[in-house]
Amino acid sequence: MRFDPTSDYPLGTRRPDLVSTPNGTPLVDVTLEAVRAGRLGPDEIRATAATLRMQAEIALAAGRRQLAANLERAAELAAVPDDLLLEVYTALRPGRATAPELEEWAARLESHGATTTAAFVCEAVAAYAARGLLADG
Repeated sequence: MRFDPTSDYPLGTRRPDLVSTPNGTPLVDVTLEAVRAGRLGPDEIRATAATLRMQAEIALAAGRRQLAANLERAAELAAVPDDLLLEVYTALRPGRATAPELEEWAARLESHGATTTAAFVCEAVAAYAARGLLADG
C-alpha cells in the first residue's frame, strides 16, 4: 500500500508500518519496555529523514507550505551529527564567527547533504555583514 499524504495522517496511528527508528526498528517495537531493557538507546528515539519527508508531504497536502519547508530542512539535518549542528548554531550567534568561518560551516553542512541549510548559512553571511554582526577577523 502506497503512502497517501491526504489520508495517512497521523502516521503513527494510520500508517505505523511506514515509521521506524534510524536503525530500522519498527514503530510498534518502540516501547518504554524496550528502552528500559536497553534494546533502544537515545539515538533510536528520533525521527528519521524518511519520516520527516512524509510529514512534509502531509503538511504540503494540507496547504501548510512553510511547515512543509521546515520539515524538509529537518529531514536534511537528520543526517548531520549533533555536535556539528551545535557548533553551527553557536557560530551563527552574532559576533561569534567571521564570514570565512561561516562559509566553512556551510561547506561542512553541504558535505553532509544539508544543502538548504548550507544556503541559509550563506545567506546569513550577507545579512550579518550588512548589520555588523560578524566577528572581527
